[in-house]
Amino acid sequence: MDARTTIPSINIDADTPANVRELAEICNDQSIAKLLLFDLSNDDKEHEAVIAKIKEFADTCEATIIGAGNITRVEDVKKLIYAGCMKVALNLNKKSNIEILPEVSLRFGKAKIAVCVKTLAEYEENKDSIEKNASVIICLDDIDGQIKPQSTIKVLLNGELEGTTVQPLESKVTWSEFKTNSDNMMPVIVQDYKSDEVLMLAYMNEEAFDNTLATGKMTYYSRSRNELWVKGLTSGHFQYLKSLTLDCDNDTILAKVSQVGVACHTGAYSCFFNDLVKKDYNNTNPLKVFQDVFDVIKDRKQNPKEGSYTNYLFDKGVDKILKKVGEECTEIVIAAKNPDKEEIKYEISDFLYHVMVLMAEKEVTWEDITKELAHRT
Repeated sequence: MDARTTIPSINIDADTPANVRELAEICNDQSIAKLLLFDLSNDDKEHEAVIAKIKEFADTCEATIIGAGNITRVEDVKKLIYAGCMKVALNLNKKSNIEILPEVSLRFGKAKIAVCVKTLAEYEENKDSIEKNASVIICLDDIDGQIKPQSTIKVLLNGELEGTTVQPLESKVTWSEFKTNSDNMMPVIVQDYKSDEVLMLAYMNEEAFDNTLATGKMTYYSRSRNELWVKGLTSGHFQYLKSLTLDCDNDTILAKVSQVGVACHTGAYSCFFNDLVKKDYNNTNPLKVFQDVFDVIKDRKQNPKEGSYTNYLFDKGVDKILKKVGEECTEIVIAAKNPDKEEIKYEISDFLYHVMVLMAEKEVTWEDITKELAHRT
């Protein structure tokens, strides 16, 4: 977190509309990078309902989410992390939170823990524990400039999203240092930030580049229409900027984006779908292989096929699936004692297949898993 970053906050309680995905889309539309979510539930029943809303919100929102509010025990911290919060903030105005701060820091890691501080006296009283157990200090009042170290965030309390301004991005290389073409433009190769799939090729002039940095939405220059072009402005298929990388010759930009809808005007997800030459080869990209196998497993569940072993497992139910997962796990242990790595490769493959069947049964996706793993890095 940058020093003295100002971020908006959202309160979620029992009266918050059930469809919080729309609220998350507003955050995405404004390219909000960091966000504090307050759980304002009053009892355990409301608390569980709010946690479910936070999870649904986090599934859609591109921002880094910090969860806070209604934390009274270690279990509450775990629930917020499992719901998709990158960090959890303990309000030091509550004695119980001061008491559990060392425990949650040890259990979940200092990087996952933040603290909310309202007064300078509150900070000074708990300074040693804060520095030892929290990675970020969230200032609920105008004291952020008085606190060291500089890992502080000032919160726009009850900030209305409609009034939130996007934090402009700053390029390490200025436009004047780029090697532009004869029209003073730069080609931009656009990739999906999750899959690395190439989506399109477009061009930027200086105004388009500056607008992209200022808004967080990919902006290009349309050479056919001779005008600035905010991708998605008419179709709704916006591209939200994740990163811009300059090539070795300073003459091409690689943009990684979060693509809403499709990138191509034909309705295809990527503009690159016309094969010219294609050799037969095995695509061993791990994530693609995992997703392809998982897609087949999900298809078997939705469209049963006679004689399918996968359908046999689904028909037998979760207990049978769990039994097979356990058996395959044991086979890995046995194979690991064998010096021949071929056996363990085979057993790990069997194990992963059965785990994917379990994932499909419990409606867990690879994106759910990779999101969780990304939170642990």
